[in-house]
Amino acid sequence: MTRQVLKQRPLLGEPAGWGAAVHPVLQRIYAARGVLNPEQAEHRLNRLLSPQHLNGMQQAVSLLAEAIRSDMSIMIAGDYDCDGATGSAVAVRGLRMLGAQRVDYVVPNRFVHGYGLTPELVASLPAHAQLIVTVDNGIASIAGVAAARARGMRVIVTDHHLPGDQLPQADAIVNPNVHGDGFPSKALAGVGVMFYVLLALRAHLREQGWFADKPEPDLSALLDLVALGTVADLVPLDYNNRVLVEAGMKRLRSGRGCAGILALIEASQRSVASLCASDFAYALGPRLNAAGRLEDMRIGVECLLTDDARQARRYAELLSSINQERRDLQAAMVAEAEVMVASAAHVDVQTVGVTLFEPSWHAGVVGLVASKLKERLHRPVIAFAPAGEDAPDQLRGSARSIAGFHIRDALAVVDARHPGLIERFGGHAMAAGLSMRAEHYPRFAAAFDAVAREWLSEEQLQAVLYTDGEMPAGLFTLEMARQLRFAGPWGQAFPEPVFENRFECFSWRLMGERHLRLSLRDPRDDALHDAVMFNAYEGKPPPSVMRAAYELTINDWQGRESPRLLLRYMEPA
Repeated sequence: MTRQVLKQRPLLGEPAGWGAAVHPVLQRIYAARGVLNPEQAEHRLNRLLSPQHLNGMQQAVSLLAEAIRSDMSIMIAGDYDCDGATGSAVAVRGLRMLGAQRVDYVVPNRFVHGYGLTPELVASLPAHAQLIVTVDNGIASIAGVAAARARGMRVIVTDHHLPGDQLPQADAIVNPNVHGDGFPSKALAGVGVMFYVLLALRAHLREQGWFADKPEPDLSALLDLVALGTVADLVPLDYNNRVLVEAGMKRLRSGRGCAGILALIEASQRSVASLCASDFAYALGPRLNAAGRLEDMRIGVECLLTDDARQARRYAELLSSINQERRDLQAAMVAEAEVMVASAAHVDVQTVGVTLFEPSWHAGVVGLVASKLKERLHRPVIAFAPAGEDAPDQLRGSARSIAGFHIRDALAVVDARHPGLIERFGGHAMAAGLSMRAEHYPRFAAAFDAVAREWLSEEQLQAVLYTDGEMPAGLFTLEMARQLRFAGPWGQAFPEPVFENRFECFSWRLMGERHLRLSLRDPRDDALHDAVMFNAYEGKPPPSVMRAAYELTINDWQGRESPRLLLRYMEPA
């Protein structure tokens, strides 16, 4: 277990105006996240930022309106992750709701077409495609957009990834992270950007009288898809994103979600009535992502597009089986990576920017390996695998970072210092992807580590777990656990409440090979509390007296709910 420093989150202001309706513990949690009054915690759709703040929106909606009026063939070009799948479904469903008759979609196969709108993907499109709309990709597709334009196709890029030095020559670009864009929130996921395009398109069509003789569609019907993609993509849950996510979850809890998401909830044995954002992140999102990692993401998109509940269940069951295969493969790869890390021959103990490569690894799973190793080492990690049989001399890497180290910018520095070393790269501050020739791997590993050493201090390499302080005695209750569960939505940059307390270990036992089930005594009132900690057993018993960081969760066993502590960290007290 990685040694961590526990620090209490400071309050970002003084709570005011809450009254007795909101528990003081929740008021403190909110204040540590910058929510200081009830109004800031009210996630109303009428407070969403205006689509008109997004640069390029007018060009995009004008072209889409023309396409609908003239019955153009529209091709949605998605991505092979959950954000891309939900965004593709939002685009197809939304455009059809707004009157488009000829809408189809394509998702690249990562092993055949590569990432984004590549020339290879464009070459595979049918000749009748007239307008391409990218979702969750396209901002780095310089060659792909050029290839589409050369075929006479028009292109709208909708994306949220950081752009490079050059933008594609598309007919319109909608991306809040393009330099100079006026949209106040830079945290929209790809699915969120597409939803905003549809909002602006509906307003544009309304002004033109398009709905004079037909009902105006309710685009809020798409919010369950927007919520799932937003949480699963790990974008920061700023206020605007929390509004979108909360609205989508409320729709699902009321039973009005699309058949595919409802089927995924059922397949993952979650409850519709008590659904929360962590269910998106840890149950539904991975099932959709698994299709893009190991199979064909069309399975995931079709699950989200069907309105037939029985068909949706079949897709959800298939996605669950693919996800189990992904989990087994991931476990084996992570075990191999941990052996590499433990061996100085593979990763020197002084390495700051960690790179790993194993010829037998699967390119669709290396991102998960990088994420697991990043958590263990608290260092930026890039895991590589062969690109595929068609490109035996190519490697594909997936990078995950820690706070204070912008991984995409770091790759840009490596690229600038060593031109030609990296063939392609892109991503965010915390995650990125890249490709290179296999022969360049040793040079890249050294260059990446050099940048990490320059940028990261010893203090930044110390893992810190921020908590919300001690839970007062007597509040380890089911009612408090319910309040915490539904007070979010919690997620990236708006984290789940974590508390820290001193406990005595009354008893413990193993669940499986590595999980712990504990009974912890609170010395303040002698109460015993049920607790679990996953992947924590390392061959020795837990401390008899410990300082533990934990979430107060709900254990639902055979329809009976009880409070349970989910330990995130423990150390001798």
